[in-house]
Amino acid sequence: MAKISLGPKTLALPTPAWLIGTYGPDGKPNLMTAAWGGICCSKPVCVTVSLQKPRHSYAAIMERKAYTVNIASAGDVAKVDYCGITSGRDHDKFAACGLTAVKSALVDAPYVEQCPLVLECKVVHIQDLGMHTMFVGEVLDVKVDEAAMRDGKPDPVAISPILYAPEDRHYYGIGPDLGLGFSIGKEIK
Repeated sequence: MAKISLGPKTLALPTPAWLIGTYGPDGKPNLMTAAWGGICCSKPVCVTVSLQKPRHSYAAIMERKAYTVNIASAGDVAKVDYCGITSGRDHDKFAACGLTAVKSALVDAPYVEQCPLVLECKVVHIQDLGMHTMFVGEVLDVKVDEAAMRDGKPDPVAISPILYAPEDRHYYGIGPDLGLGFSIGKEIK
């Protein structure tokens, strides 16, 4: 089948729809929605999130060298969208969304009690990439709701993370389990 060239675009589908938790200069907890992020290292465990300099959360991460990644469930998609279209300079997003900020014991950033999966990150590297600055955060702890566990591991179906498609600007959910990694490929001969 012929491919159609689209040129350089943000089409590494899908992207996450993460709530990034920080404290503002006044010490108030804040959230922003970020789709530019992902796992970048296994040892030490690190994730990245990339923000534009004008964002309220950018200055907070620069100052405190910490952030949390809060993975909300599909049922909270309107809250996740709200946190991406309003600024923490002007709005208390925790209050507006009925979310509870919890002070991390490990990093200088709040996390969202209602999110079933939380990563607490200490900034270990900052890279200016152009329009965005990438913050590499070493994951100091992962917190998971008991109800979101299956066989001792976080259950993606129970967590029901929100995915984002940048080009069509729609949110999506995850689909069915497709099979066990490092196993189903062994069927190909």
